[in-house]
Amino acid sequence: MSPRQLYRVVATAEMITWTLLILGMVLKYSGVTEWGVRVGGLVHGVGFLCYVLANVFVGLNQRWSLRTMAVGIASAFVPWCTWPYDRWLDKHSKLDGPWRPEGSGLRGWLLRHPVLALLLAAVGVAAVTSVLLWLGPPTGWSTRFG
Repeated sequence: MSPRQLYRVVATAEMITWTLLILGMVLKYSGVTEWGVRVGGLVHGVGFLCYVLANVFVGLNQRWSLRTMAVGIASAFVPWCTWPYDRWLDKHSKLDGPWRPEGSGLRGWLLRHPVLALLLAAVGVAAVTSVLLWLGPPTGWSTRFG
């Protein structure tokens, strides 16, 4: 899987999870059920974390500026914005090229050990998701810590 393919898959998945969350919110606020927000929110949260990781990892590989990576992460905060950002990156040749496993840094090491990199990413996403589930909805954080 090339950097372009990985980025495109994760950006599309993040966009789909936005749809699930918004559908869940429509169901909740129309009085049907809160279940859609619980499931859609969790799925979207995991999708968001995966997108942030993919954005940073592909950005480091492609030697993007910090600004380009920051705009990529910011695009995940707006529903369905990862898709146009992906197209912008493609149009400006920012997704061209292979993985670059050379170098002694963390990025190079992870690219030389892709199975371990995926395992570490999965453990990281699971850990952050667990902490966020423990904290509960952001609207309740002030009562938990305030």
